[in-house]
Parts: sequence; structure tokens; C-alpha cells
Amino acid sequence: MPNLLTYGRCVAVPVLAACLFWSDILDGGLWLRWLAVAIYVIAAITDFFDGYLARAWSQQSAIGRMLDPIADKLLVSASLLMLASDGTIRGWSLWAALVILCREILVSGLREFLAELRVSVPVTQLAKWKTTAQLVAVGVLLAGPAADLLVPGITLFGIALLWVAAVLTLYTGWDYFRAGARHLIGDES
Repeated sequence: MPNLLTYGRCVAVPVLAACLFWSDILDGGLWLRWLAVAIYVIAAITDFFDGYLARAWSQQSAIGRMLDPIADKLLVSASLLMLASDGTIRGWSLWAALVILCREILVSGLREFLAELRVSVPVTQLAKWKTTAQLVAVGVLLAGPAADLLVPGITLFGIALLWVAAVLTLYTGWDYFRAGARHLIGDES
């Protein structure tokens, strides 16, 4: 069951992207924006439950440990790209999205390298908060233009949350790099 939740999160990514793509093309397609938010929220909730259930039911697996962070990164990255594409994230705020995307690639590469050395870098509590901040910021931004019609300023609030997530992302990225750096330097000797 935990792995099925993770697979579901991976499948949700192209569906969510399609909703955002078509909401931009169709006149009056804001309902697709709300559908994208619903898909995203369900996918984000599965992020909590897949790990919780795996531990509670003692069903932790190698594929689950590998796919869970990939599913998170796919969900956030695809959403950020679609939000940049439709102009929800633009101007200076693109830098916040870029920091998030670059950190995720850097940490994934670092983890892959360290795995070859059989070195594990555990996920910190701050990294979990970073993921939560990213998920919340992106969720608010997905609602953005549609939510602004109900409560003006939602997109601006989402952009502020995106910057908070970017700062946490930068810090945790530095933290991972610093933890892995001694193995990188030690490998050169």
C-alpha cells in the first residue's frame, strides 16, 4: 500500500501538468486550476501517508525509499515549471523557483554519489520542514489566479511562501553539501 501511494503521486504529476496546461488554453478554464489544486493536495497528503504507513506496517522497501523523494521532486518541479510557464511565477520570483530546482538536482546527485560510497546522509527535520514549505507554497500558487478571484492577494501570499521555501531549500542544500563534502574531499586523496 505505501508504494502504491508513491506510484499514485508519480502518476498525478502529468495529470496535474495537463490541468494547468489546459486551464491556460481554455477560456474560462479556471475550474481546471481547482482540479489541479485538488490533485496536488491529494498527492501531497500521500507524501505523509506513504512513509507513515510503511513504518507503521513494517513495509519499508528499497523501491519505496528510492521513489518517495523522486515523487516529491517530480511533483514540486513539474508544478514550478508549469507555474513559470503560465506566468504565475515571474520576474524575480523565478529565482526562488530556480534555487529550489537547482538544489533538488544537486542533492539528488550528491546522494547518488554518496550511495556508491555506501554513505547515507539522513534526512534532517529541517529538510522535512523544507519539503512542507515547498508543498504549501506550490499548492497556494496553483490556486493563485483562481483563488485571487475569491480572495485577492493569494498569489502574492504564495510568492512570499515560495521565497521562504527557497531560503530553507538553500540552507538545507548547503547542509547536505557540507555533510557530503568530507566524503568528496576524502575521495580525492
